[in-house]
Amino acid sequence: MVHRVAVVVLNNFAPLDLGVPGQVFHSAETPDGEKLYEVVTCSPDREPVRCTAGYTVLPDHDLDVLDTADTVLVPGIHAGRAMKDGTITASLRAALQDRPRVMSICTGAFVLAAAGLLDGRPATTHWREAARFAALFPQVELDPDVLFVDDGDVLTSAGVAAGLDLCLHVIKRDHGAEVANRAARRCVMPPWRDGGQAQYIERPLPDDDAGGTAATRDWMLAHLEAPLDLAVLAAHARMSVRTFTRRFREETGMSPAKWLSGHRVRHARRLLETTDLGVEEVARRSGFGTAVSLRQHLHAAVGVAPLAYRHTFRRA
Repeated sequence: MVHRVAVVVLNNFAPLDLGVPGQVFHSAETPDGEKLYEVVTCSPDREPVRCTAGYTVLPDHDLDVLDTADTVLVPGIHAGRAMKDGTITASLRAALQDRPRVMSICTGAFVLAAAGLLDGRPATTHWREAARFAALFPQVELDPDVLFVDDGDVLTSAGVAAGLDLCLHVIKRDHGAEVANRAARRCVMPPWRDGGQAQYIERPLPDDDAGGTAATRDWMLAHLEAPLDLAVLAAHARMSVRTFTRRFREETGMSPAKWLSGHRVRHARRLLETTDLGVEEVARRSGFGTAVSLRQHLHAAVGVAPLAYRHTFRRA
């Protein structure tokens, strides 16, 4: 059965945020080419809505279409204007209640929070709006440093490109890794970024003459199964441990250990999804050494044990 995604478009919406769900969900297909999602757009009273790039769109539906939606998604908006000009109305708040699954991209989280859907829940939004969001909605457990937050039936993402990651994550959750990977390839984008990655890196690229850590990171990815301690990594980069650790954090937004662990978990997940290897062998190939260590790291990352993960995410 085709899953219906209803996108609620409001005045001063972010144009890329509106395009993301239609493009990504439309790209999700079975191996036979059957569409798995239908994306529809709506606005209060089906009114024309203007975006921040200076043009107007006319959605095909009003908010009544939410009654037939399996997922409701709110793109980013100009949060300051929306809170001042009454965009977030009582009728909109009521329309968003009691939906099977609700998502937001970027500052769409302001709409979900104003509707009371994020009270007591973890959530994220664009890092530039985090301070305003925290002041307006102190009851929300805001994490301004991650790409997206999956809290079951309510999911929020950071700004712009993080909406792509969230939509792919939902496809993977609904239909498995292979379907999500095919959708990513069709969109010509990387298939996966973990939600816990940093939103904003102060210095994303090293200076040309700075002797960065990119080559060592590539080497780490090619040797995930090997014991890689800081001394080994710093030696490969031809730096002191202190300099390597500092530059690595500047370039990636995290420590070498956290970065390496995240990629090892990601590799283990791919092996669980796409092979019949035993858990011990998956642990060895992903660099965790033992099934016990893999189980601990996977549970910390996604909350389930390896075999449960394989059962949930692997699809025939």
